[in-house]
Amino acid sequence: MAIDLSSMITETRNPASAEIDQLSTLAMLRVINQEDQRVALAVGQLLPEIARAVDIIAAAFNKGGRLVYIGAGTSGRLGILDASECPPTYGVPAGQVVGLIAGGHKAILQAVENAEDSVEFGVNDLKNIDFNANDVLVGIAASGRTPYVLGAMAYAKSQGASVFSISCNPNSPLAQAADIAMVAVVGPEVVTGSSRMKAGTAQKLILNMLSTGAMIRTGKVYGNLMVDVEATNAKLVERQKRIVMEATECDRTTAEQALAAANNHCKTAIVMILANISASEARERLHNNGGFISPAAR
Repeated sequence: MAIDLSSMITETRNPASAEIDQLSTLAMLRVINQEDQRVALAVGQLLPEIARAVDIIAAAFNKGGRLVYIGAGTSGRLGILDASECPPTYGVPAGQVVGLIAGGHKAILQAVENAEDSVEFGVNDLKNIDFNANDVLVGIAASGRTPYVLGAMAYAKSQGASVFSISCNPNSPLAQAADIAMVAVVGPEVVTGSSRMKAGTAQKLILNMLSTGAMIRTGKVYGNLMVDVEATNAKLVERQKRIVMEATECDRTTAEQALAAANNHCKTAIVMILANISASEARERLHNNGGFISPAAR
């Protein structure tokens, strides 16, 4: 089937960069930077849709559901990036946020020909992770027409799951298939059709909001501190200490002692200090308050 690229904003030529190859390096970069500034404004237009999606994702988490991103090429890689950073940042299980890409793991590093053109591949990838009605699917495709993603979205809907989309072309099949469509109209790319640029940046901004917003809504952040961070390296061990000190205004020694008693669990250590209670009681209070520090420390 022929693909009509002329109907896609992401595939049209950008007059602002029509002679970019003739510019000095500084002038060339200025054009790129000026175009990039349009991205945040375009994403800002979508905040109501993103907010609705965040609340649904948080509710799914509270019921044991997963957030699943699916895409091809750059879009798939961005979903995998966001998913892979959630466990160390927020202490969630590795399977709570999942990133799937057309062509599988090989496609993370190099293109896999024709993988994105298969509706069946998208369906099969969801079946392989036992996708179900408790989960949320986010289909990602700058073009808004990737068959692999559309196939997965149709399957997710057939399972009764919530289905969202992130794309950059209005009135696309992806947007029409979604319960919530997040369409960031960033305009033509600086290099025609290179949707890893502005479109990719828009997708990353939206993914940041979806995962971060859902984590905040499920008690993974206290103030603006990532209180469920896992201490998997020396930097993060130090970050845990600083988080406890900032959250409780205690000294380093007190933070270190509380973390040791709490088996290096920041939230437990913070509640211990704020409420002046033992580690076991702090754990119980956190459990009884859904992991939220403020009510647990009262």
